[in-house]
Amino acid sequence: MSLLVLSAADVAKVTATFSPDELVSLMANVFSKLSERRREIIQPHRVSVGMQHHTSLFMPCRMCSTGTTMKVVSVPMSDAPKEVKEKGLPATTIVMDEQCGRVKAVVNARRLTALRNAAGSLLSARIILPEDAAPRHLLAIGAGAQIQAHLALFLTAYPSIETCTIFNRSRNARLETLRELLQSTFPAVKLTTGLLPCATHSKETEAEFHEAVQRANIIITATSSTRPLFPSKLVQSGTHLCLIGSYKPEMHEIDTDLVKRAGIVIVDQKSACLQEAGELIDAEMAEGDLVELGELFDYNAKERTWLPREGPIEDIQTAGDVTIFKSVGVGVQDAAIACAVVERAVKEKIGVVVEDYDEDD
Repeated sequence: MSLLVLSAADVAKVTATFSPDELVSLMANVFSKLSERRREIIQPHRVSVGMQHHTSLFMPCRMCSTGTTMKVVSVPMSDAPKEVKEKGLPATTIVMDEQCGRVKAVVNARRLTALRNAAGSLLSARIILPEDAAPRHLLAIGAGAQIQAHLALFLTAYPSIETCTIFNRSRNARLETLRELLQSTFPAVKLTTGLLPCATHSKETEAEFHEAVQRANIIITATSSTRPLFPSKLVQSGTHLCLIGSYKPEMHEIDTDLVKRAGIVIVDQKSACLQEAGELIDAEMAEGDLVELGELFDYNAKERTWLPREGPIEDIQTAGDVTIFKSVGVGVQDAAIACAVVERAVKEKIGVVVEDYDEDD
């Protein structure tokens, strides 16, 4: 039996072959089954192991109709050397063979977490924004892999976007590389970057940032901030927000006033968000104030298509003057994206195949 190995470069080649619609459909399948509480999803609690400079997280997951995987992510410790932290989060997913019980693929997953989150965010926008929506101004806060994946997907999906503004805590190489990459890929979009007011304490910087917030039709945040990034009063009515950064009770990317303006908040999973999303915890949101993404559409597994449920969507649209999608991420998303990447890699003959990997002489 052979083993397929997909490097970071291989994964980039494979994921480039997926259209936004394919990625959205993939996540629609995940969220529909998650919200239906189907038994085919098995997500044991993750196991953490401390190492010299990292805490490694082992996250097994099974989705019967998709496959079985285990993702391993190493998170740098707070006292890790700077050069270790700058290398980001090493991540690998192993994909199992459902028939033989062996490992059939080893996949570099550094970028897959960001991609599956971006696909979930785009699904939320496709559902909640009018079908003929033509957003013109996109604001992103952060400059990591999450923002890169989100912007690439949203700019592809919404050619109406004229301006894309990225604010970060520092003008580092990562921010400049992101700007250059997006500018070369989307030359028709006016791309600008700036520093968050907290990084400069400059009135001019603050004014530029506030103007960008006021103008935005879509706002995407992916930071580890423990304080709201901007006040609610700056956000115009009709704005859709995708909040990706916070995953601990002490983290907050927006203030309570903005959460309350939404009335009902769309989430990836209610139980996880009520325990981990600091913004929702501070706003004292209850389960009844949230709706899971998978409850807003009907999914056709045979045709891999989804149809919006008009009633629940109208409830959200009329509950407030802004809409919010809050994601803390769920393991079954990792299983779905990894299995899809392996399937496409085999089809496109991408990656390194180790022949006779599981042969015992």
